[in-house]
Amino acid sequence: MSESSDRGGRPATKIDTSVAHEARVYDYWLGGRDNYPADRALGDVIATHIPAIRSMARANRAFLARAVRYAITEAGINQFLDVGTGIPTAGNTHEVAQQHDPTARVVYVDNDPIVLAHARALMRSMPEGMTSFIHADLHEPESILADPALASTLDLDRPVALMLVAVMMYFRDEDNPHGIVKQLLDALPSGSCLVITHPTADFDPKATARVVSSSEQAGIPFRPRSRTETESLFTGTEIVDPGVIPVLGWRPDLADTPPANDDTDIESAWYWAGVGHKP
Repeated sequence: MSESSDRGGRPATKIDTSVAHEARVYDYWLGGRDNYPADRALGDVIATHIPAIRSMARANRAFLARAVRYAITEAGINQFLDVGTGIPTAGNTHEVAQQHDPTARVVYVDNDPIVLAHARALMRSMPEGMTSFIHADLHEPESILADPALASTLDLDRPVALMLVAVMMYFRDEDNPHGIVKQLLDALPSGSCLVITHPTADFDPKATARVVSSSEQAGIPFRPRSRTETESLFTGTEIVDPGVIPVLGWRPDLADTPPANDDTDIESAWYWAGVGHKP
């Protein structure tokens, strides 16, 4: 079963393809087709600063699948609140979850009308489970929590995995990212978990500074964070092993095809990643 909701019951805002949008730039890096010249132009500029950005995006996407498998198979969680979901591609949260538990339920949240349109068309749940979509902005977490689709899809008396994968970098410090995470986490019961990946300047400050400049010039806020700063977003949870580490190094054993050796340079993808459990 699948359903969708627009924020506050209002129709989706118009799609402006003349300016870059983070979801569509990410789609471009992943090899998708739902992007426009402005998105590709910004994606190409960032790629001049970080030539490996496409492989980094794929590494981040692969982590999402491993984190979902962890939630289902080890934490016993089969409900997901995926915020900043992006344009649907292979290995969406509900697809990975329902491979292991067909009854898994997922609420997707994004602020891009293009994502809304594709979610309605493509994010089809297994009959035993459910997916829904909320058109909302994470800057207003109360709008997510108040949306009827949340309560009609997820049982908030049972643990939920809150997925904030590659989204918190769009929040400047003055946007109160810690308060936003806390507000969502406070609405979830004990036993829930928090999943975060976050780009960092720790591995190449100069290249990352150029990316920040390019993104800001395109009108997209971009705030990389250090390992310590990323760990602080997990306040209120107990971070599980192996901790907040480079995204390529987080539980490779949970991959569809675990690596045959450990020769991968885990610092070649500039994201911190981790999972925390709400006690």
